[in-house]
Amino acid sequence: VQLQASGGGLVQAGGSLRLSCAASGRTFSNYVMGWFRQAPGKEREFVAAITWNSGSILYADSVKGRFTISIDIAKNTVYLQMNSLIPEDTAVYFCAADRVDYRTFYRTTYYPTDFGSWGQGTLVTVSS
Repeated sequence: VQLQASGGGLVQAGGSLRLSCAASGRTFSNYVMGWFRQAPGKEREFVAAITWNSGSILYADSVKGRFTISIDIAKNTVYLQMNSLIPEDTAVYFCAADRVDYRTFYRTTYYPTDFGSWGQGTLVTVSS
């Protein structure tokens, strides 16, 4: 599994960015795709996740209502649309992938250890 994240940059508070994660290397029909972020000096935290068929979508409370995760199956790409950005959203954002299992549809959050494949990070900086 190869994951290539892109789309990060510098944006003012209140602005928007769209991150992309291009996935390759296998068929992802039984996979869940996730976005995590890691701010300087902090642990990596869950942002959003979506199953490949979009049947299950989950957001961290801190981004609910502002971020939207989606998949373009034809392009094998996962997106994270980030609106109403705040300085606290500043972090390196990582995309991740792993197989769906029996817990997927009952989860209230994800942890980094739930994902076995990771892309490189893309830096998002939100200025105040």
